[in-house]
Amino acid sequence: MQDHILAKIESLGLKLPGVPTPVAAYVNYVRSGNLLFLSGGLPIEGDRKILGKVPSACPVDDAVEGARMIILNRLAVIKEAIGSLDKVKQIVSLNGFVNSDPDFHGHPQVINGASELLVQIFGERGKHSRTALGAAALPLNVSVEINLTVEVE
Repeated sequence: MQDHILAKIESLGLKLPGVPTPVAAYVNYVRSGNLLFLSGGLPIEGDRKILGKVPSACPVDDAVEGARMIILNRLAVIKEAIGSLDKVKQIVSLNGFVNSDPDFHGHPQVINGASELLVQIFGERGKHSRTALGAAALPLNVSVEINLTVEVE
């Protein structure tokens, strides 16, 4: 069976990374009924890392790209969990955290990188509720962290 969502991702010039290994005492996701609760993803892929406070050490555009990276790695987790991204019924919620300078208020702009990519990929099924917050610090000094709740078949 062809994975239409995977084809959509590729048509956008993107690809799923390998499934990231959790960096502490947690799992990538927990399934309860038809819901997948995904742990926070970080903008790390191999040697590529989006680090630092936004905007003083990490430009906003880089943080937006980090949010997009996270969505791709969270989609890799979903694919591993359910076999095909075509089984995603709805992206239910997204919680985004930005490692930001105290006077930065552009958290929604950064997290829009993730939200807009989900809508590009899934259309109406990609629309979700959302929280976009600033944080004093994030794990490994990443600029962004995002978790998702997803309804699946």
